[in-house]
Amino acid sequence: MHIVMPIFQDANGLAIKFFIQKDIAQEIQAELCEVVASLGGRVEAKVPRQGYVLVQPGTAEEERLRLCWMAQDRPQRHFVPYTYVEACKIAGMQLKQIFVENGLPVKMHIHPSIANINARTTLSQRIMHSGGDPTSSPQSAKIILADPNTEVFQHLVKTYQGIPDKHVESYLWVKKCVEKGSLVYTPLIYKNPGGRRPGEERTPFTEDDEQRLCEWIAAKIPYKQTGGRTGNRLYQQLCEMIADPEYAWVSRHTWQSWRERYKKNAVRLDTMIAQIVDQKKPVPGEQGQYGYVRQDEENNKRPRKKRTKPAEQNLHKQEMIIGGINGNGAEVPVIVFDASPVESGPSTSRVFVRKSPAEEELEDGEDSEEWAVRIGNEPPPKWGKRPASEESEARNSRKRMKSDDSDSIQGTVLDPGVHLIDRTLQEIATEYRFTLEEVKEFYDQCGEMERTKNRFQKMRQILSSIGES
Repeated sequence: MHIVMPIFQDANGLAIKFFIQKDIAQEIQAELCEVVASLGGRVEAKVPRQGYVLVQPGTAEEERLRLCWMAQDRPQRHFVPYTYVEACKIAGMQLKQIFVENGLPVKMHIHPSIANINARTTLSQRIMHSGGDPTSSPQSAKIILADPNTEVFQHLVKTYQGIPDKHVESYLWVKKCVEKGSLVYTPLIYKNPGGRRPGEERTPFTEDDEQRLCEWIAAKIPYKQTGGRTGNRLYQQLCEMIADPEYAWVSRHTWQSWRERYKKNAVRLDTMIAQIVDQKKPVPGEQGQYGYVRQDEENNKRPRKKRTKPAEQNLHKQEMIIGGINGNGAEVPVIVFDASPVESGPSTSRVFVRKSPAEEELEDGEDSEEWAVRIGNEPPPKWGKRPASEESEARNSRKRMKSDDSDSIQGTVLDPGVHLIDRTLQEIATEYRFTLEEVKEFYDQCGEMERTKNRFQKMRQILSSIGES
């Protein structure tokens, strides 16, 4: 069973609040309280923040209430004639306050061309019931309402058509806006006295034409920032749909005319398109502009490591292979470092470790930082620290290794008479137990002493870790 919601209750079922001008006759106030309550509303003793202030138009108290309580920071507080309650009851719905902008009534002027007194009174009340102010002068009014069947109407249109934010409308326009529940101005149709321009048609555009055009653009290009709304192809595609019975209306105009209609009214039509897109916004699973809309998935993967530069992925023809087969015949990791010329820039060691079959790929849960290396004189990383019992044994082992290597290193005895660069290269060769020829060859290719030192320091650390494992 369908339950009808009282017209003076909001979407949450809460009563809409009303305040009645205090100097209105008591009999009228009592009747208003009764009708408001029967329609689900509530009359308050104080002016509500959100709700309706029922006034008697043209009185000093009404003017005082508006001056005191009408404010832009209270856009949900509306001033309406007390006849608003009866008008809503007759209409069977709560009349929307469509003639309000920035929290203030839209100023309107009822032109003398509307001569019938009853028609003027009805028009005035209809405007006030929907939030507008029909008492403004022609100069201050934003909207001038006139009789379209009189000669003065076209004169008014020509007079005000060049003034921004000024509109001339038929008195029938007010009723149309109230029925639609929105404020939409009648667009101006520009005539070309010199004949039709390319793309223009004799057939005038109707509101239905514009609505359908907006629906077409909303379906094809829902967001203006993607571009393409003024391109030829969009409208050519529209006219290609003419064979479809649902698109029979397309034949009213050429594709050039459809395009010109949008271009000349882009600001207004873009607003209509945005409203259509908002109403028909595709949900996950439906088809949107660029295919089906998928719901965002959680990304639990670790970010990929930054790829090395292409220049560092090329192995030089000359590779120095250190390592081999251990005494038991088991394969150990083979270290290959590139001795090719290196471009100037941040020091980056190009050392590659070929994995043995027993090695495994780094798991997602592991921390790559635990395999960091020591740079310069910085303290060693956590993985490089050993228990005190192992440190003594390792120190003796290194001394024996250094003694064994000293016979194979040539030219590493420091000579005080040599050049400073050569002396520094000798120090690097001696400190990290490589031949002077190896160190000098790398330095000649990269030209950076600090990079040369870091290169052989890191190589010695890797060799030491292999020997200890």
